[in-house]
Amino acid sequence: MDPARLIRKSTTEWWLEPHGAMRVPGVLFADEELIREMDDQVLDQMAGVACLPGIVQASFAMPDAHRGYGFPIGGVAAFDADAGGVVSAGGVGFDISCGVRTALTKQPADEIRPRLERLADLLLARIPAGVGSRGPLRLGHGELEAMLTDGAAWAVRCGYGTARELERIEGRGVAADADPAQVSPQAKSRQAEEMGTLGSGNHYLEVQEIVELYDAPLAALYGLRVGEVAVSIHCGSRGLGHQVATDYSRRMVAAAARHGIALPDRELACAPICSEEGQAYLGAMNAAINCALANRQILLELVRRAWRELFRGVDLELLYDVSHNTCRLEDVTLDGQPRAFYIHRKGATRAFGPGHPDLPPELRAAGQPVLIGGTMGTSSYIMAGTAESAGRAWSSACHGAGRTMSRTQASRQWQGRAVMDDLARHGILIRTRSFRGLAEEAPGSYKDVDRVVAATAAAGLARKVARLVPLACVKG
Repeated sequence: MDPARLIRKSTTEWWLEPHGAMRVPGVLFADEELIREMDDQVLDQMAGVACLPGIVQASFAMPDAHRGYGFPIGGVAAFDADAGGVVSAGGVGFDISCGVRTALTKQPADEIRPRLERLADLLLARIPAGVGSRGPLRLGHGELEAMLTDGAAWAVRCGYGTARELERIEGRGVAADADPAQVSPQAKSRQAEEMGTLGSGNHYLEVQEIVELYDAPLAALYGLRVGEVAVSIHCGSRGLGHQVATDYSRRMVAAAARHGIALPDRELACAPICSEEGQAYLGAMNAAINCALANRQILLELVRRAWRELFRGVDLELLYDVSHNTCRLEDVTLDGQPRAFYIHRKGATRAFGPGHPDLPPELRAAGQPVLIGGTMGTSSYIMAGTAESAGRAWSSACHGAGRTMSRTQASRQWQGRAVMDDLARHGILIRTRSFRGLAEEAPGSYKDVDRVVAATAAAGLARKVARLVPLACVKG
């Protein structure tokens, strides 16, 4: 992308001035090198989002932005329901509530390394992963409805984890206003045997070592210590979420026309928030969020049980669980006045600052943990939300490195076995059920996560707390 298409406001803030049907500007947070690596469609999609009714302030994009479906991945936009604002399935994405959950072992990495091969093999055996994988549960109609209503709290009732962990999950583990009746029978049938599965694509389970702290007081509040091991799980709502997105993307094309909404791109199909279609989608989307939260709750408990087979007396304590693909009604301040807007985050992380009432009391002084995933062979980061971010991008931050090439391009350039062998030479063990999937996720197909995180911090969206490196990674 040519930076000349943008107006530079600072080293990390660039504006796309309104033109054509745009109602608000586009605002991209990135440094110049990251912008040059982005595809031109990021700006085109930012501009398309800026054309939608009821958008507030700007169409934002994070430093890891790349082309998505309708909205760019890394896109953030708020909509005012009272001003005819819309909700868009493409603004949430197909993997609804895909997110990261990080747990701390308090265990030194030196205790892990002698048994790392056994641990990696055990995690692959215990964690269902890959396309078509089946989990430990088989849900009947009543159980499925309860899961879609109660999220991680349902999983805890089923014996997966403890109730105290719910405080460390975004929204305390439950998305309110879920309406399972708005989820199609096909979507429900796809999920009946997929609870507690990792999935494929960019989803992973990673054993990590904390290697660097940037903010000692915040790290202490989070319980992070150099040399200790953490476990991160990245996955979402599996087949159910994908089907919900598919169902409503089609339905919203007709809804937009019926409500007189001129779409700059069919992929931006949407419906007024207050319409029947908009409310139906929100009910189904919240149910899918609950599915993802329950899924990650089960997965962490499966990891915990496997861990105890090798390391007696070691527990995994949940640091935080945060989603990337959601639309939530949030209280904000605009021009000094309290307001409530529906905020789409697609491939972007909510990043509440210190003092926010939605944070658990023990984390409130620090701000929300912001979990930034790496790329198997690169660092992951733990950041913290800032008060400044609330006025810059609706308390939002990046979610990972962001792709620089498609999965098809990556699979042509790399061989899965070669990727695994190369990472092994760097001391990173990979376990997978799909070498093609491994090629598609080769680290070289992503942006430099260090630069993405640095730009996020420089823009004031979140602050760096810790850097982690992979020891072993299980991929679908």
